[in-house]
Amino acid sequence: MREAKGMIKNMKKAVILLSGGLDSTTCMAIAQQEGYQLYPISFDYKQRHNRELALAKEIATYFQSSDHKIIAIENVGGSALTDESIDLPTYQETNDIPITYVPARNIIFLSYALGYAEVIGAEAIFIGVSSIDYSGYPDCRPEFIKAFQKVVDVGTAAGVKGNSIEIKTPLINLSKKETIQLGYKYGAPYHLTTSCYNGKEKACGVCDSCVLRLKGFNEAGIIDPILYEE
Repeated sequence: MREAKGMIKNMKKAVILLSGGLDSTTCMAIAQQEGYQLYPISFDYKQRHNRELALAKEIATYFQSSDHKIIAIENVGGSALTDESIDLPTYQETNDIPITYVPARNIIFLSYALGYAEVIGAEAIFIGVSSIDYSGYPDCRPEFIKAFQKVVDVGTAAGVKGNSIEIKTPLINLSKKETIQLGYKYGAPYHLTTSCYNGKEKACGVCDSCVLRLKGFNEAGIIDPILYEE
């Protein structure tokens, strides 16, 4: 028993941005597979799909996380995900930044995660962004991650001391199909996840997030374990 406690104490630590969705849950599975002690962090930013927070709690429990923080943030609006006066769009191919983009969301999330990582002595922060199958959000691109890593390197005590915290993006170059295949291999509990922007118990199947999720499961040849309205 003493040896087991010692092993846990000496394990490397990672903060995982856990939304309750498919991608962040895959990151939990990857981080566990890589031998990290898991410290998930979730955010209540008054999202209309806040059902994901209850599922994030279940996912954190499933992975026997060391701790799970839920941070409340004031809603500044400007997105269909946070302002119910803006209609949620159905999926459409476009090169424009969609109305579901939440201004500066990943900058804010990563900043909180970075402070938490410094406090607990974590070596890494996992974020489930992808530049392949995504909705065109600017804060999901490799350019953004590279720029934020530079901020970490020069703006934290850990970075200045030469042991900077690494922003890990294991899904950045993966399609949704490849993400699902990898998560399935590592036992990610996709039955506990939600991707729908509507936030109902049954997913709508027509919003951006649902369409990309369904496409990924179909291409991976795996049955999506959650319920849909249609």
